[in-house]
Amino acid sequence: MNEGEKMGNEEVKDGEILFVYESKMNNPNGDPDNENIPRMDYSTGTNLVSDVRLKRYIRDYFSDNLKEDKNDIFVKRVEKVQNSTERAKDFNTDPDEIINRCIDIRMFGATITLKSDKGKSDTSAKGKSIKLTGPVQFTWAYSLNQVELVNSYSITTTFSSESGKQQGSMGKDYRVYYSLLAFYGVISSKRAKESKFTDEDLRNLDNAMIMALQSQTTRTKIGQSPLLYLRTEYDKPKFIGDFREYVKLNQGSKPIRSSEDYSLNLESLIQEIKANKECDLAKIWINKRLNVGDRKFLGEKPFNLTNLNE
Repeated sequence: MNEGEKMGNEEVKDGEILFVYESKMNNPNGDPDNENIPRMDYSTGTNLVSDVRLKRYIRDYFSDNLKEDKNDIFVKRVEKVQNSTERAKDFNTDPDEIINRCIDIRMFGATITLKSDKGKSDTSAKGKSIKLTGPVQFTWAYSLNQVELVNSYSITTTFSSESGKQQGSMGKDYRVYYSLLAFYGVISSKRAKESKFTDEDLRNLDNAMIMALQSQTTRTKIGQSPLLYLRTEYDKPKFIGDFREYVKLNQGSKPIRSSEDYSLNLESLIQEIKANKECDLAKIWINKRLNVGDRKFLGEKPFNLTNLNE
């Protein structure tokens, strides 16, 4: 076991997360209410991505890479569409079984109404429900740079939209040139106890944050890469607040089109973490392509790091 890696039976501490990734010539998060155009704050030129989109990446990564005995996914893609009550029947409509077996419930929480099958005399589940606010929560991401949309291109499909038509259907393909997106997240120790979220679950989250984007790529998402993952822990709850406010983007006069066109200054954030006596930098991973300047600001022995790329 590497230095700084915890035993699986240790309690999860309060913590905060910064996750930065790039999205290049793709659609980071289309808006279904607006022709699936990338979500934008047009007044600032800022690209937006919902926390639901990030959680979908994490769930799909878990589904493909973790054994289902205690790491099943409650909110998963299935052939037949189900509501939460129907999905609960796969776990015998048992609240404890759902929580113990489903890592996404332990991590993100859920509100699930439980009902017995109609026609059965056993009504023990009637009126029961799961109402958990998960210990791991994320804000919506926003881009650290101003983002330009690629002019929409019409695309055709081989199959027609209606039976009997001879031609394929037409659609629009909306993308961004380059978006440097940042999520901020919080981990609650109190909610971790309530949802039975374990230290092993937390380590699985660490891996998913680094691996999920590229392992779950699709036609509209290819070109996304993780650049920075940072997680803190607190001996006592003394949160710093949104880490993104301490990150400075340095770019030249040209529009950003790749990671070579800018650098990120993390010194203010690291100084804030070091100044917080209750805080420890538990995990940091930096993509080799990300320019963060002179990394000496991390210190000679930077916080028991196990995943820092040099």
